[in-house]
Amino acid sequence: MHENLSEQLTVDDMARTAMFSKFHFSRVFRQATGISPGRFLSALRLQEAKRLLISTSLSVADISNRVGYTSVGTFSSRFKSSVGIAPTTYRQYGGFATRIVPDSRSIGTEIRSATVQGEVWAPSTARLGLIFVGLFPTCVPQGRPVRCTVLHNPGPYLLEDVPQGAWHLLSHAVSPGEEEIIGDPFSREHAPSVAGVGPITIGPDTRITTADLHLRPAHPLDPPVLMALLDVRKVALRSAG
Repeated sequence: MHENLSEQLTVDDMARTAMFSKFHFSRVFRQATGISPGRFLSALRLQEAKRLLISTSLSVADISNRVGYTSVGTFSSRFKSSVGIAPTTYRQYGGFATRIVPDSRSIGTEIRSATVQGEVWAPSTARLGLIFVGLFPTCVPQGRPVRCTVLHNPGPYLLEDVPQGAWHLLSHAVSPGEEEIIGDPFSREHAPSVAGVGPITIGPDTRITTADLHLRPAHPLDPPVLMALLDVRKVALRSAG
């Protein structure tokens, strides 16, 4: 996929290359990655766009074309909804976000809400910067999380006022000083550390749910981290409401 991001690939094309039927390929792919081939390809395209925005002087229109979009408007809209900021803003900030705002629209009318808590673990040899922990509708860390927090070190986390639903608990962290070169999801040397659990179901009677996260280096079968990385120099985490 990553070698043909500008091509109009279909699931049929990918299945044919893998010498599987379309349905068998899609099933195996989802088992390995957690998402469909089409969604994974879309995530790779946006990840490459992030890299090109901060490492080249190509225009947004040129980047849009290079990653397989025929409409720059569609590209810009999808980029903003997935990364959290517009392509030009992402370039202006050097690939950083100064704050992450939870999505208050995900909150229903229910009065009761729950707490998700646990520990974030990491290998003793890991060099980690800020550790992001958030709840998302899917296993792809994109868009605005339902609830989130930022840790300066591995340890306990707490997410309060979690609305009812099925959420994926996702975490990622980047080694200090490597925030600006983390654009290649296939680079083992600069891969971010990631962790995920889910889906976690929050029902009307759920009060407290405990889930631990074990950070490890990302590998090519992990969906890319599409959110803009937090700027360690200007961290501002706003709660919803």
